[in-house]
Amino acid sequence: MNYNDYRLKQKKARTRTLVLVLSGLAVVAGVIVWLLVGGRKDDKAAAAEETVAEEAAPADPMGFPRDQYECVEGKIANGSYFGKLMNTDLGIPMSRVNRLAAADSVFDVRKMRAGNTYRAYYTQDSLHRLDYVVYDENRISSIVFRVDTLPMVWRYERPVEIRRMAADATIESSLWNDMQKAGASPLVILELSDIYAWTVDFFGIQPGDRFRVLYDEKVCEDEVIAIDTVRYAEYIRGDHVQPAIMFNQKDTGNIYWNDKGESLRRAFLKAPLEFKRISSTFTMHRKHPVHGDVRPHTGVDYAAPTGTPVHAVGDGTVISAGWGGGGGNTVKIRHNSIYTTAYLHLSKYGPGIKAGVRVSQGQIIGYVGMTGTATGPHLDYRVWKNGTPINPLTMEAPPAVPIKEENRAALDSVRLLYREELDRRAPVSIRQAPDSASISQ
Repeated sequence: MNYNDYRLKQKKARTRTLVLVLSGLAVVAGVIVWLLVGGRKDDKAAAAEETVAEEAAPADPMGFPRDQYECVEGKIANGSYFGKLMNTDLGIPMSRVNRLAAADSVFDVRKMRAGNTYRAYYTQDSLHRLDYVVYDENRISSIVFRVDTLPMVWRYERPVEIRRMAADATIESSLWNDMQKAGASPLVILELSDIYAWTVDFFGIQPGDRFRVLYDEKVCEDEVIAIDTVRYAEYIRGDHVQPAIMFNQKDTGNIYWNDKGESLRRAFLKAPLEFKRISSTFTMHRKHPVHGDVRPHTGVDYAAPTGTPVHAVGDGTVISAGWGGGGGNTVKIRHNSIYTTAYLHLSKYGPGIKAGVRVSQGQIIGYVGMTGTATGPHLDYRVWKNGTPINPLTMEAPPAVPIKEENRAALDSVRLLYREELDRRAPVSIRQAPDSASISQ
């Protein structure tokens, strides 16, 4: 509901009582005017109406008439909150503020965030009365507070349009720059880096490599606010094409596949955290930094600041979460009948992490620390395959489960449809576009 909707509703009752009287008067007045002017509008009156129309103020985004309200914009300050903004900053009586806050079915005022914008609407008369405050929850939703003697709250949603887009970028300087030159939103680059995280080394992209992508973007008031879905993409290096086909089996799992029906995800992440450096590698003969003797170190030490989030490298079940002696706070996860991983020296555990809990790939299971025997903050990450420790840096991550056999034909159909649409929207030369039959993973 915007301002105009609200005002129309408010006036509806009064209009009913006046309509009969006004209708009769209008008929009489119309006959008199017609007789006096011969059915022709006075030229001066018509000119005056045109002048008024030309000088009318542009509509406010929320529908508030600009000739009736002065709009004052601001941002929620750090440390501020709903009561402080409304009462201390804007002078609204606390009794009204409490009534507005009670409308939590529309908006939970505790979720008001610093940095978001708000607008206060004051009447343009001698009273200069504050009637409305609008808080922008995000680029789509705004919360409208009527703050006069009859406080009310409602949500205003800006219309969102979904646009099908296509882009074809040959790398000359960087993926970021060249994708934007091709007319793609920078947001689609982030989507591609996530989709191809296991199959493309984005630090090894070379001039001449190409990305082609078919995607849907969300647009609000002519501004791209998000990428809704990447439908199809191709990464091309020479004659080698790596397709990414979006096909949702509705099983809450992977939705991107290559042309063979293999998942573009892998069962394990490459690393369980964002690290600064590797401080110690997998070896059977390492001089211990604390005890000084030579002993096996069957893991990889990732140096990172205390508190850095540690993620489960794959789906699995926590089989232990507790003190591990020299390993300090340790989480151990069984991923399947073959692979088990462990995360040592944690400063604390992730939310809800305990033995028996099911975790998903990428979920935070703890935070970097230096508990147990350690000379500095780091994560000791370990992997076992069939009960034997293996080097996490050289292991070949197992592929995720392929697409269901009953969906293979549908995947092939979707791939052809998306590729044809991409060719129409972002055509390429025969020299540049390898035959789809040569596509390989």
